[in-house]
Amino acid sequence: QVQLVESGGGLVEPGGSLRLSCAASGSIFSINAMGWYRQGPGKQCELVAAIISDGSANYADSVKGRFTVSRDNAKNTLYLQMNSLKPEDTAVYLCHANVRVGSRSGPIWNYWGQGTQVTVSS
Repeated sequence: QVQLVESGGGLVEPGGSLRLSCAASGSIFSINAMGWYRQGPGKQCELVAAIISDGSANYADSVKGRFTVSRDNAKNTLYLQMNSLKPEDTAVYLCHANVRVGSRSGPIWNYWGQGTQVTVSS
């Protein structure tokens, strides 16, 4: 079993910053990719930022230049540094990981965190 635990969400004024963390634990052999998704009021769930196995990062157009995703492989932890926050960034942010479980020949499964609320408002 693999668990993802997010932290760092909260209330911030427009133009402010937050740093989200997602720690993965459990029967992990390797993590192929980790990413952040979000779902705001009246919106579909969308990919915000992700790091895949080759180390490359992908960002939604709406956050490019403002958000930075990073990963500490030794700690199996994913981060999202969010700067210049806007009201439209308000959403529940969800951590996702694509994980090979148990051993080199183990299955590859997808896991999701519980979500953390980010609210950007004056």
